[in-house]
This record gives sequence, structure tokens and C-alpha cells, in this order.
Amino acid sequence: MILHGIESGAVEGRRPVVLLHGLFGAARNFGTVQRAIAQAQRVICLDLRNHGESPHSVGMDYDTMAGDVLETLMERGALPCALVGHSMGGKVAMRVALRKPEVVARLLVSDIAPVAYRPASADYAHAMQALPLAPGLSRAAADAMLAKAVPEPSVRAFLLQNLMFGAQPRWRIGLANIVAGLADIGDWPPMPKDAVYGGPTLFVAGARSDYIRPDHRSAIRALFPAARFVTVKDAGHWVHADNPAGFLGVLNAFLAAG
Repeated sequence: MILHGIESGAVEGRRPVVLLHGLFGAARNFGTVQRAIAQAQRVICLDLRNHGESPHSVGMDYDTMAGDVLETLMERGALPCALVGHSMGGKVAMRVALRKPEVVARLLVSDIAPVAYRPASADYAHAMQALPLAPGLSRAAADAMLAKAVPEPSVRAFLLQNLMFGAQPRWRIGLANIVAGLADIGDWPPMPKDAVYGGPTLFVAGARSDYIRPDHRSAIRALFPAARFVTVKDAGHWVHADNPAGFLGVLNAFLAAG
């Protein structure tokens, strides 16, 4: 599958930087990061399948999504690249690096580990699916109906970015495909025994998040022996949104080292 992408910047001789969003996100969520680093290099933000403006299709397992990314970047002439992924996008990025280590020059994984999780957003997904999309539905009404299942106003606002309002409201994302794939999104299927990415790798955690725990480090180092770890203060799971300056400082230092 060829994915939709937002591309900016172009610096001769510099490897592209590719950004992959998390569940219910989109390429545009990396807008602040993209604008900041596009001054020095070519930057491509991709909408993963069933998200943003990319096609909708069944199959949300990580090998399928990694295949989408590889196919898209090959078509764009954007390999090798530095690959950056947050949450679900971080798992996709890891899968790309493990499947095709020669096309990933550097890898940054934001607030996720190569382990299975119960999808924290499963309740959100089911609440979104249950939202009655009556003609003329307003954003305020949709927000109120989601409030019980999604108590945080900022999270509701993030989710509702995916809803198109008007005479006939509809989800712009492939919500049914995402709900059907929640088990795959939370999972991390085993890799072949010889799968390893030995390139420069940085795992970035939010100080207020527990997605990357100390007991995950053995699993991380088994697949990514060069992995280093950094924690961004004043940030939860959405590191780049909670502390953009802190995340950008880490990202710029990591890219400059290459």
C-alpha cells in the first residue's frame, strides 16, 4: 500500500528523516517537529494505513504496516532514511529496521518497547465506534458524548480530529479496521532468531509515562544492541506534544550525531 505523506525540506546529501505517528494520530500531528527539522533536511511524515489520508484496508499487524512504509519510501526514493516513530508508529519503525536494517540509518523510538501491551486506547476506540453520527452532529455534542469513556479533554480533542462534521458526519479514519485490529496493535509477534538492528538506536520515554519500563530493557537490547535511553521531563506518553522543545532537543542531537 502506498501511504499518504507530507514532505518538506530538501538538503542535498542528507538522508531523509521519516516520522511515523501513533494510534489515532496522523502525519500532521508531527507538524511542529517537521517544521523545525525541515530547515536542515528532507522530512517525510506518513499517515499509516487507516489513518489520516492514507487508504483504508484490513490488516493492522506490524509486518503489514512495515511493508506499507517500505513500499512508500521506496517509491519516494527516500531510502536509506533516519526513522522516527511514536507509540504504534514506533513499533512499525522497529519492524522496518529489523526487517531491512540496511535501509535505516538511525532509529528513534518514542515511548514504546518491542513487547505486547493491552491497547490503552481500546476503550477509546469502542467509544468512538459507538458515537451516533446523526446529521448535523456538532463538535460540542460529540465531545459531551465521549466524555464518560474519555475523561481527559485533551484526549477527546485529539480523537475528534478524526471526525468530519457537517450534514453527514463520518470518521475520516478506517475505524472499523482499527477496532478489528486492536489485538494486533497491542501485540509484538516474535521476530526470527537472527533479526537484529545494530545501527544507532535511541528509545525516548516520557517522564510521566510507564510504557518503557526497566524490565523491558533486556527485550530491547536483544533486538537493538546499540540502544540508548533518554527520558524527557514534563512529558507523558505523547512526548512530542507534551514537551515539544524537550523532544526536539533530543531528536536534533540524535540526528546531528549521524
